[in-house]
Amino acid sequence: MTHVANAGPLRPPLVYLGSIGLGLLAHLVWPVELLPASVSAPIGVVVVLVAGALLVSATRTFRRADTPVPGNRPTTAIVRTGPYRFSRNPVYIAFTLFQIGLAAWVNSLGLLLTLFPALALMALVVIPREERYLEARFAAEYLAYKRAVRRWL
Repeated sequence: MTHVANAGPLRPPLVYLGSIGLGLLAHLVWPVELLPASVSAPIGVVVVLVAGALLVSATRTFRRADTPVPGNRPTTAIVRTGPYRFSRNPVYIAFTLFQIGLAAWVNSLGLLLTLFPALALMALVVIPREERYLEARFAAEYLAYKRAVRRWL
């Protein structure tokens, strides 16, 4: 069993930052608008703020449970309160919403499209690796949580 859920370079913040970087590059090369200009910034700002609020709530919930947020540190508890009552991955939902909001704010279809490979990488590689770690570390407690709460929403 590994001692942490996310060792190595394929860590969630880096997946999303890479996706955003590629999206901004795509926007420079292929500046296709996502929304009508009159609504892109207001929608984008609201979605970015919602993402920020969710991220703050999720990280505070982890801190109250005295378990680290970064996946490169050992998890000490299964958290079932706050936004973790509704999703096993509210931080990743916040990262996803942030990129959607940024794509709307910048008004970039390219920035939105680069989110899909990142989501695939998260769903097919990162999250399954984390779930294997949590199942090995917390066994029945994590399996019960996994049955009761959805991965995303």
